[in-house]
Amino acid sequence: MFIDTHTHLYVDNFDEDRKEVVQRAIDSGVELLLLPNIDVDTIDAMNQLVIDFPKNCFAMMGLHPGNVKEDWKEQLTVMEEKLDQGNYIAVGEIGMDLYWDKTFIEEQKEAFRIQINWAKERSLPIVIHARDAFDEIFEILDEMNDQKLRGIFHCFTGTKEQADKIMSYGGFLLGIGGGLTYKNAKIDEAIQHISIDKIVIETDSPYLPPVPFRGKRNESSYVLHVAEKLADIFNVSLKEIEERTTENATKIFQLN
Repeated sequence: MFIDTHTHLYVDNFDEDRKEVVQRAIDSGVELLLLPNIDVDTIDAMNQLVIDFPKNCFAMMGLHPGNVKEDWKEQLTVMEEKLDQGNYIAVGEIGMDLYWDKTFIEEQKEAFRIQINWAKERSLPIVIHARDAFDEIFEILDEMNDQKLRGIFHCFTGTKEQADKIMSYGGFLLGIGGGLTYKNAKIDEAIQHISIDKIVIETDSPYLPPVPFRGKRNESSYVLHVAEKLADIFNVSLKEIEERTTENATKIFQLN
């Protein structure tokens, strides 16, 4: 069994064929689909997918940094209430994104800190979105790191040095997605010295599809292409990638 540790199958890109996409993933061996939240407007659709596929889909709760706007405090108030009402496996997708807009950089930092504390208080992992913001995220993690802090650096696209910094915190894994299959991404160079025990696989559907699906909608069954590329990089069998990344995800998200 494979686990897609990061997929947004509840968004409107899948409105026409959502159940077919989920079933296609299950049929391909990707039996568990972990759903990070985006904002207050996505909560209901995400939770509905869990209702529709209770043995396969598991939800997280968090405010995506790209959606930290003027109403961020109100959104967090709603989300914290939801977090305590539902069965959520992580606080995510949280972090910082300075690629599109730096208007709310201080608000992103504060929202990140608040949600890290949610996770610590509830013994949950966090799922970090980091885009053009590794230094800012590391500064906050340096400040807040302790034995309670653990999680995933989702969609890791950093350097060897950044991977080493993440490993130094002790409680984090790297989420590796379709970018690994892109020729110029150089993610393979950054992670080839990292233990497989520190890696989980993901799609970030509907975004970042792996080769040979670039330019198309990504979906959870495509996580197999990421696993195949990892097997090549680490010179191990696909079966070993399957077993070890599944074990890694099961442990950090406490899926048992």
